[in-house]
Amino acid sequence: MALPPYMTTTEKVSHYGLRIFVGAVLLFLIAPILAIMPLSFNSETFFSYPMPGFSTKWYFGETGFFTNERWTSALKLSVIVAVAATILATCLGTLAALGLSRSNIPGRAAIMAVLISPMIVPVIISAIGLFFFYAYTGLNGTLIGIILAHTALATPFVVITVTATLMSFDRTLMRAGASLGGAPHTVFFKVVLPLILPGVISGALFAFVTSFDEVIVILFIGGPEQRTLPRQMFSGIRELISPTITAAASVLIVFSTFLLVTVELLRRRGERLRGIRS
Repeated sequence: MALPPYMTTTEKVSHYGLRIFVGAVLLFLIAPILAIMPLSFNSETFFSYPMPGFSTKWYFGETGFFTNERWTSALKLSVIVAVAATILATCLGTLAALGLSRSNIPGRAAIMAVLISPMIVPVIISAIGLFFFYAYTGLNGTLIGIILAHTALATPFVVITVTATLMSFDRTLMRAGASLGGAPHTVFFKVVLPLILPGVISGALFAFVTSFDEVIVILFIGGPEQRTLPRQMFSGIRELISPTITAAASVLIVFSTFLLVTVELLRRRGERLRGIRS
């Protein structure tokens, strides 16, 4: 894109200097990714640059990420917990956002502060609190306890995302639907939900990533047999550093990139539905 002809030399230098600075910051942030992903194809059992050979055994070999029972069971448990927590967090967060979007709710600011507090409070504090609470309720070391804990951590992301979507929602559409004889649930599913669906899905994706990537809480409330993928990776780093960890990290990087692209596409679709030009 050509610069406007009326820009001075100082403005042009500032323009290109800012681009170079942003590019350098971006390179600094993605440098670990650029280092980890090639190592997952190393043919040796240790980390080395340059790599002596190329191999996919850390993905599909005897100790590979997709073939070793320890890794596959950890991945399966992470998916189960993340899916269950995402469903609960999406339902609860969407309902909370819809209720808090009304102007006549007393104490709305205080309720919102409580709902998003898991994002503000350090995770270690939440983990300790959950540990003692579960010790009294008997939920320590149970699957339902892990799902509920991840739901509490993921719900704020849904609340914030859906609330942001509702900020630009035209409420006259709800009144129009009601004036045409639509019941409240009919208006919600036929009018409201289709328009806020991109925000709901975006919040669900953030909730899924939050649950799937969580490691601190599971260390406190998870039993010995409940090893999620982040916990398995954490244990592998402490006990035995294997290139399989780099394969697992590469899979998570690809998966996270796919989710980020999906969120961006949903954001643009939501803007088009609301008549906002990107």
